[in-house]
Amino acid sequence: MTSDELIRMTATEAVSRLRARDVSALELVDAAAERIAAVNPQVNALPELCIERARDRAKTPQSQPDAVATPCWLAGLPIAVKDYNDLAGTRTTYGSPIYRDNVSERSDTTIARLERHGANPLGKSNVPEFAGANTFNPVYGATRNPWNTALSAGGSSGGSAAALASGMVWLATGNDLGGSLRTPSSFNGTVGLRPSPGRIAQGARHPSFDLLWVEGPMGRCVADVALMLDAGAGQELSDPLSFPCIPGEFQAALDGGDLPKRVAYSPDLGVVPVEPEVAEICRQGAARFADLGTDVTGDIPDFTGAIEGFQTLRGVLFATLMGETLAQHRDDIAPEIVWNIEKGLAVTAQEVIEAERTRWTLAHRMAAFFETHDFLICPAASVAPFPVGQRYVEEIAGEKCKTYIDWIAITFAITMTGCPSLSLPCGFTASGLPVGMQIVGKPRGEAALLRAAHRLEEAMGLSTLVPIDPRSGD
Repeated sequence: MTSDELIRMTATEAVSRLRARDVSALELVDAAAERIAAVNPQVNALPELCIERARDRAKTPQSQPDAVATPCWLAGLPIAVKDYNDLAGTRTTYGSPIYRDNVSERSDTTIARLERHGANPLGKSNVPEFAGANTFNPVYGATRNPWNTALSAGGSSGGSAAALASGMVWLATGNDLGGSLRTPSSFNGTVGLRPSPGRIAQGARHPSFDLLWVEGPMGRCVADVALMLDAGAGQELSDPLSFPCIPGEFQAALDGGDLPKRVAYSPDLGVVPVEPEVAEICRQGAARFADLGTDVTGDIPDFTGAIEGFQTLRGVLFATLMGETLAQHRDDIAPEIVWNIEKGLAVTAQEVIEAERTRWTLAHRMAAFFETHDFLICPAASVAPFPVGQRYVEEIAGEKCKTYIDWIAITFAITMTGCPSLSLPCGFTASGLPVGMQIVGKPRGEAALLRAAHRLEEAMGLSTLVPIDPRSGD
């Protein structure tokens, strides 16, 4: 097979061919390297490469699926690793000049598990500095959207999503605090899953009992995301919130089973502004469930207080993670991140109490909602991709944003529920930019969520539109 044919295969097909020995792990590494050389200069999705490391790994017996004791779900498939995760022998910069020369001695818990299950990392994907929803930083620069290279790829998993959409890798890691893998999935026409907390074990860098930040799989289609979730899910002693999984559960869930009986669609969750064109495209996407015989209603839970509660809890998390860094390196930290850390340091006990009460109440509202509905659907981003040089969105549908993260409130409101949420491509704007919708499932209900998304994806027929060759916005 030619390199072009190899990079255009889905991850699921590539793994199947690896297992059948129709292709080798080394051939896939070489095909990916050729594609990266051709398109990465246009989008800057994978600024840190470890191709020789991947080639060496592809040549070892451990890359063969029958040579390891654990389930080798990925069978030597090359992947991209987000630059917030440690990969042994490569730099982890977090997009910050403070960590420009920080070389990881070992892979973190999340990446080590994927490697044990057959993943072969060949590069680090670009990120915003520490956190954010537009991928640019002073170490590697900006990542551009393959659908229009003048526009943002979103963030913070923008490098991962752009690499997938432009065919540089078959799978990529993401993580999600307030929408960090759902927003770029929407912007790039790819699929991203924010799992339930504990579904994928996290590394030591994250506070052990935090429920906001999760690790999640990213791919070009739902089946590929299910494959990666099978490779990454499970219990690890280093993460006390992690829990066991059934081997192969998520790929098996895609076939058979009943369609959802009732879902609800909301253009804005009743609490956030959304661009009318985006809301209409997502409404049409949700309506495809009706074509499959599912009842679609507008009966959604009450999200009152979710925005304020998330802002408080996010601030506390930033202060916990980076309070000492701020004290030592203030002048080397982006002003938005300084603001977020200081917000956390200034939070009062009463604000934390109110935020926790909101989260508690919202969990019960979601439980009541799921007694009568199978899924909640809403946009995965309030806007379409915007100019890459714009730091963040300042206004939506004529409404001013109060902070630099207000424009991703449609995703961080869902973060507050603790429910799994999948970003699925559902259409395009009049200017040809991808739009994704969130499908929100029951807590720890990833199997049913993936099955429903897979059926809807088949009905919409959009998954074959990626990978694409980057398109100039000049």
